[in-house]
Amino acid sequence: MSGSVIRTAGLTKRFGRVTAVDGVDLDVRDGDVYGFLGANGSGKTTTVRMLLGLVLATRGDAEVLGLSMPRHRHEVLPQVGALVEGPGAYDQLSGRANLRLFDAMGRAGAAGGRRTRERRVGEALERVGLAGIDRRPVRAYSLGMRQRLGLASALLRSPRLLVLDEPTNGLDPQGIHEIRELLLELNRTGVTVFLSSHLLAEIEQMCTRVGVLDRGRLVLQDELSTLHGPTGRTEVVTVDADRAATLLGDAVEHREGDRLLVRAGDPGRLNRHLVEAGCRVSLLAPERRSLEDVVLEASQGTGDRRDRQERAS
Repeated sequence: MSGSVIRTAGLTKRFGRVTAVDGVDLDVRDGDVYGFLGANGSGKTTTVRMLLGLVLATRGDAEVLGLSMPRHRHEVLPQVGALVEGPGAYDQLSGRANLRLFDAMGRAGAAGGRRTRERRVGEALERVGLAGIDRRPVRAYSLGMRQRLGLASALLRSPRLLVLDEPTNGLDPQGIHEIRELLLELNRTGVTVFLSSHLLAEIEQMCTRVGVLDRGRLVLQDELSTLHGPTGRTEVVTVDADRAATLLGDAVEHREGDRLLVRAGDPGRLNRHLVEAGCRVSLLAPERRSLEDVVLEASQGTGDRRDRQERAS
């Protein structure tokens, strides 16, 4: 598919009799901040590891940056910054020493001499908020500091694509905000971000496109703006909810206290109808679905279908 940075077709991984990833068709486009959302154990990390060539698929195909993986991993991986299942580091070394070593080993496609390497390492540490890092060994770091160090290692590559698995794990709210702003800044410079997370709020605040994995299956994939689209119902809040409900009759599809959800073709006409009947309307607006509602609906539907299939077999 033209413009795809990550594309999979029927990607499947089985471990013995357990199907961890089941026929996943991902479509991550150039310039996306793609949120890969799913509960812990849903198959997200296994999918990410297949994309990076760390685990071989049982069947199906995967392309990253337009090239088949893992066949072309030596061409692809130097252009990808990745943080998967927590940052890897040598615990006895400092964070800065770790980054120097990663750079020298070619994990960043290192070029130039010592001065160039020091500049790359310093810039990466500054971008993740570790510019003042001391000589403490990594074993003395908090989980949040380790996450920042792992992200700094991913940024050493000046990547076209960032693949991040739970990058804000262990961070406090301020740290989460800083990492979010950093990723959005990188995206504005042309970096495509693939963010795997079980945190719905994190995905909703950052991502432009969302895929939802439920028990190994991709149950939803679309633009976030589309998922947040209007439902066709109008939300009405009025202290005269009893009167409004009687007036509107079967057009009221749901009521919760003073809040009514009304199926109405013309919100302006609806508002006029209520006001003329003496209803004091404090809110009248198109209902929009929350991402939580969309995810729960998609996951519930998949669970119901799977239960029926298991009972039939």
